[in-house]
Amino acid sequence: MTLPFLHAHATHPDWRIALSLAAAQLDAQRDAPLDRHRRGGGGDAAAAPTLGFVYVTDHYAGDAGALLDALRRRWPGVAWVGAVGVGVAASGVEYIDEPALVLMLAALPRERFRVFSGAQPLGRFDAHTALVHADGTTPDLAELIAELAARTGSGYLFGGLASSRGAVVHFADGAWRGGLSGVAFTRDVALVSRVTQGCQPVAPARRVTAAERHVVRTLDGEPALDCLLRDLGADPQRPRSALARIRTTLVGLSDGDVPGLARASPFGVDTRVRHLVGIDPAERAIAVADVVEPGMQLAFCQRDADAARRDLVRICAEIREELGADATQPVAAVHPPHTATPFDAAARIRGAIYVSCAGRGGPHFGGPSAELQIVRHALGDVPLAGFFAGGEIGHRHLYGYTGVLTVFVGH
Repeated sequence: MTLPFLHAHATHPDWRIALSLAAAQLDAQRDAPLDRHRRGGGGDAAAAPTLGFVYVTDHYAGDAGALLDALRRRWPGVAWVGAVGVGVAASGVEYIDEPALVLMLAALPRERFRVFSGAQPLGRFDAHTALVHADGTTPDLAELIAELAARTGSGYLFGGLASSRGAVVHFADGAWRGGLSGVAFTRDVALVSRVTQGCQPVAPARRVTAAERHVVRTLDGEPALDCLLRDLGADPQRPRSALARIRTTLVGLSDGDVPGLARASPFGVDTRVRHLVGIDPAERAIAVADVVEPGMQLAFCQRDADAARRDLVRICAEIREELGADATQPVAAVHPPHTATPFDAAARIRGAIYVSCAGRGGPHFGGPSAELQIVRHALGDVPLAGFFAGGEIGHRHLYGYTGVLTVFVGH
């Protein structure tokens, strides 16, 4: 018998009261199936939760340790993972710039997951996928993420970087600062995960032909700054006149073997969006917030709300199609999307994790909670927990301006 996840969310200036409100919601959800079961009305009897997800806004970051202790007392035996964010997400709602928390409880067999952190390494656990939270100031973080992905059977990670205007904290049977932590799952925990991009290229991708770490000197054999100005429709001889547009321009980087992007094409999962951090008019070069190597592809891009909405709808549709493909077969996190007979996706989704960029959220999508309402409209009112991150983790990459939607699947 596969049980749905339980979820709750609340807002209050005092985290203790917010936790009490959320706990009451969870208790009501646990009691409802038990009552139906006792009356002989069907429904799953509640099982003891083993794994909890907790996301809190940075208003509670200073009390992270005390909050985790309270969770342990309220639900003894539950392993907790999560992070602090400038905003948190639940089914159809987001809390940004206000004190709030989101909880989700799952009754997974303990042998199917393992919580890990710097104090509690993953060890010999047979990990297939993993939910990862991290501190963005951790040295060589991109390399650590890639190494962890290589230790999983699928090579697939999902999660994000804790974000805060104060203490940056992530949870994994402890409240941690620095490094990374999370929970790994065996292949018996079925997942479907997709990455949605929030940027649109302003011109086709170019080949990097000369670069030194963060500095890109030439693209397709031409000075990189000249290519940037031309793609923006600016005067190459007057780069400073285009500073306003340059400040809103980002860079999409991908490996050399990724198919080139047309101007109107959305970015795929192999493209990482990074900030354009400087220009050098004398050297006709640009500087990017990532290490760039010759042979890579680079496309200048800008945030685009319409493109972000379309792409979010697209990944939700892919998840629905994936779940409808063959209900008798296990669903792996790395399955490619394929066409299937439409059906009620919510019937198989037990719970979901959604990590979105702190630069997205409702206002970027047209109104308060609009981003999460798109997800709920597409997938149904399924249990969902997540946060607005300082960077998003999908597969083995660290992204920006993206959303990573992962659903736990039952049969």
